[in-house]
Amino acid sequence: MPELSVIVHGRNVQGHLGACLDSLAAQAAPDVEVIVAAVGASAQAAAAGRPGVTVVPLPEGTGDGAARAAGAERAGGRWLHFVPSKDGVPTGAPRAVADRVAELPAGADVLVVDHVRSTWRHQGMPSPDGRHLAKQGRRDLPLADCPNLLKVTPLLGNRVLRAEFWRAHRARLAVDDTPFAAYAALLLADRIATLDHVVLDVRELRPESLPKGPPEERYGVIDRYESLLRLAAERGLPTAPRAALYDVMVGDCLRVVARERLPDTVRREFFHRASMAAEAWRPAGYQRPGGLEGVRRRLLEEDSYARYRAFQTANQQRRRLRAAVLARKHKVGLKVRDLRYRRALERPVDPDLAVFTAYWDRGVACNPAAIAAKLAELAPHIHPVWVVSAANVPLLPPGTDHVVPGTPRYWEVLARAAYLVNNVNFPNAVVKRPEAVHLQTHHGTPLKRMGLDQLDYPAASKGLNFHSLLARVDKWDYSVSANAHSTEMWERAYPSHYTSLDHGYPRNDVYYGASAADVRAIREKLGIAPGKRAILYAPTHRDYEAAWTPRLDLATLADRLGEDTVLLVRGHYFYGGAASPLSGLRRSGRVIDVSSYDPVEELCLAADALVTDYSSIMFDYANLDRPIVIYADDWETYAKTRGVYFDLMEQPPGRVARTQEELTGLFASDAWHDEQAAKTRRAFRLRFCEYDDGRAAERVVRRVFLGEREESLPPVTPVDERTPAPTPEEADQR
Repeated sequence: MPELSVIVHGRNVQGHLGACLDSLAAQAAPDVEVIVAAVGASAQAAAAGRPGVTVVPLPEGTGDGAARAAGAERAGGRWLHFVPSKDGVPTGAPRAVADRVAELPAGADVLVVDHVRSTWRHQGMPSPDGRHLAKQGRRDLPLADCPNLLKVTPLLGNRVLRAEFWRAHRARLAVDDTPFAAYAALLLADRIATLDHVVLDVRELRPESLPKGPPEERYGVIDRYESLLRLAAERGLPTAPRAALYDVMVGDCLRVVARERLPDTVRREFFHRASMAAEAWRPAGYQRPGGLEGVRRRLLEEDSYARYRAFQTANQQRRRLRAAVLARKHKVGLKVRDLRYRRALERPVDPDLAVFTAYWDRGVACNPAAIAAKLAELAPHIHPVWVVSAANVPLLPPGTDHVVPGTPRYWEVLARAAYLVNNVNFPNAVVKRPEAVHLQTHHGTPLKRMGLDQLDYPAASKGLNFHSLLARVDKWDYSVSANAHSTEMWERAYPSHYTSLDHGYPRNDVYYGASAADVRAIREKLGIAPGKRAILYAPTHRDYEAAWTPRLDLATLADRLGEDTVLLVRGHYFYGGAASPLSGLRRSGRVIDVSSYDPVEELCLAADALVTDYSSIMFDYANLDRPIVIYADDWETYAKTRGVYFDLMEQPPGRVARTQEELTGLFASDAWHDEQAAKTRRAFRLRFCEYDDGRAAERVVRRVFLGEREESLPPVTPVDERTPAPTPEEADQR
C-alpha cells in the first residue's frame, strides 16, 4: 500500500495538465502513486501512456467533486492529496508529504500544507498561510486548539486527507464547491497536523479567460458559510473555531460587497442576506474588532446598506486623497533624491572612499568586516563608511562611520566611493561608475542552488526577478571565492564579466590567527566552564518555512548528552530573534541561545564540534579541523525543493545522523571524532578549504585596493601545512 496517492483531477484546462504530470513523473517514488481523474478527451489524451500513472477516464462535464471521488475510488494510498489539473506540484513536495504523513499518529485526519501562486506573469508567489502553519509546528491538534487554521486559504489542494477519513465523510467532501470542502475537512477532522512546506503551485488563470455565471451566483457564498456554521454546531465545536469561521464569513462577505463588480440590486440583496447570516450565527460573547473594520461589521449587522455605501464612499475618497498626498511626497522625495544623486554622480570619484555593507545592512560583519579591518592595517588612507539600517546603528562598534539607507549622505557616498564592498547586492538604483570598483564577497560556499540555478525551484526563488538580478551582477568587478567549487558555481549562477578572486574568504582568517587566550576568553564570555564539551548547533534556513521550528528535541538531547555538554543553538538570521522557539529552554538553562550573538566566527572558535544540516557554516568551520556532524533528517526533501550542487550524503564533512537517536548515539560514543570522521573531514577540507589559509583578507586588499599583481600576492598555503586555532581542550592546557 503506498503512503500517498496524488489525485490529479479535472479537465485539461488551457493545456496545463501535461506539465503537472511531467513534474510528478520526475518525482516518482515507491510510496507515492499518481491517479489522474481525467475529465474529457483532452485530459485523457494528456494522461495516456504515462508510466506509473493510473488514468480514470471521465465524461466531459464531470464536476470537480465527482472527479475527486472517482480518483479516490481507485487510489490505494493511506493518504490522499487532491491536485487540480491546472495546478503544479513543486519539486520535492510528494516526498515531503509522504515523509510527514508516515510519522503521523492514527488519530490525525488532515494535514494542512502551504502553497505558492503563479500567474502568466509571476511564478511562485508565497501565500499568506505560512505563519499559521509555523505556529503549530509538528504537533497534531484538535481544531479547538488551532482555530486559526480556518484562516488558511480554502483550497482542497492544501489539505492532505487520510483515506479512511475521506471515505467516512465523502458526501460532504466530494462536492463541486471546493472552498466548502476545504473548510468542511477541518471541521470534520478529529485532529489536524501541519507541514510548513510548499506542496502546491496554484495557477491563477486570467479572469478574462474564464466563463462567467450570473451575478446571483454570489449568493452561494452566504449559503456555503451558513452550511459550515451549521456543521460546526452539529459537531459540537467550542466557541473558538466557530468564532474563527464566523470572522472568515463576515470578512469574505464584506469583500464581495466592496470589491466585486455586481449590479447594485444584486449587491444590495447580497448585503441583506449577509446581514441576516451575521445576526443569526454570531457566537455568544463575540466582540467585533475595533477601528474601521468594526464599523463595517456593525453596519452589516444592522443591515444598513445605504449607510455602508456612504461610509465606503467616504473612505475611498479619504484613501484617494491620502494616496495622492503620499504619492506627491514620494514623487518629490524621489526627485530630490535623484537630483542629489545625479549631482553627486557628476562630482569626481573619491579614490580614498570605500563603502561597506553586509547582510542587507545589518552591520559590521562577514567578509566585508574582515576586509575593512585589513584595509585599516595596509591602506589606512582609505576611509571606510558602513551602510547600516537605522535599527542596527546602536549595535555598531564605537567610532564606526556609517550612513543609514535613504539619507542624503547615503546617496552621496554611494555616488562618490571608489570602492563598494558587499556580501549581497546593492540596490538596483545604484549606478555603476566606470571608475568605481564593486567587490562582491559572497557569504558562504554554495551547497544549495543560487542565482539563475534557482529558476527551476519556485519555492526557493519566490518570485525573484532574474532580469534585475543579472543587472546587479553586471556591476560586479570582482567576486571572492574560497575554493574552485565556488568559483565554478558562481560563474554558472551569476554569469557576467567580473574577475574571480580565488583568494579565500577573509572572514575565515580568524580560524588561523586566534590564540589559546582568544578561545578561552570567548568561552568565558559565553558562560562555558573549562572542561565542558560545547556543541554548536546551527541549522540552515528552509525557503518553504515561514518561521523556525527546531527539528531536534533540544531539551531531550541536552539531557541525554549529560551535564558536561553545553549546546550552543543558533537559529538562522532570516528568522530573526523576536519569536525564538528557544525561549523556554533558555529559561531552563539546558541550552545557550546564541541566535543573536555576533560574530559567528567566535561561536565556532568556542565549539568543540559543529552540528548542522545544510548550512554553509560547515565549510567555514572545517577550517578549524574540528569534528562536524551532519543532521540530515530531511535531506531528500531539502535537496529536491531547494536544489543542491552536490550530494552531501556522499561527500559529508564528518559523520551523518538521520535521526535524533543516531545523533545522540554518535556523541554518546567516540564516533563523532573517531578516525573515520577525521578521514572524511580531511577530504572535505581539501576540497572546500582550498584557498582559506589565514591570509585571504591580505590578498584581497593588496589586489583590489592596492592594485598589486596576482603573482606578487602571498601564495596560498596547502591545507596539510596549515595550523588552525587551538581547540578548546588545547586552549585549556596552555
